[in-house]
Amino acid sequence: QVQLVESGGGLVQPGGSLRLSCAASGSIFSFNIMGWYRQAPGKQRELVAHISSSGGINYADSMKGRFTISRDSAKNTVYLQMNSLKAEDTAVYYCNLQMSVYNYWGQGTQVTVSS
Repeated sequence: QVQLVESGGGLVQPGGSLRLSCAASGSIFSFNIMGWYRQAPGKQRELVAHISSSGGINYADSMKGRFTISRDSAKNTVYLQMNSLKAEDTAVYYCNLQMSVYNYWGQGTQVTVSS
């Protein structure tokens, strides 16, 4: 049984920063990809960024420069540092873990950017 527990969401003013965390527990394969997706109201879920256990990183083009993904593989934890937040970043952010053919999701954490 694999579980993903997210934390760090909340309300922030435009231009502010937030750091999301996601801790994975259970039977985790040595090679895996952890990442973040987001879903705004009325929109499809979209990739924010992901990072493999070997360190490979991929960002959605619109996230480059403001968002930074990192991980602590010893703790099976992935982080998303979000800077210069905009109103359009408001969404539910989901943690994702891919291992071989298995795909797991966290429960989501709300990020609201508003003055």
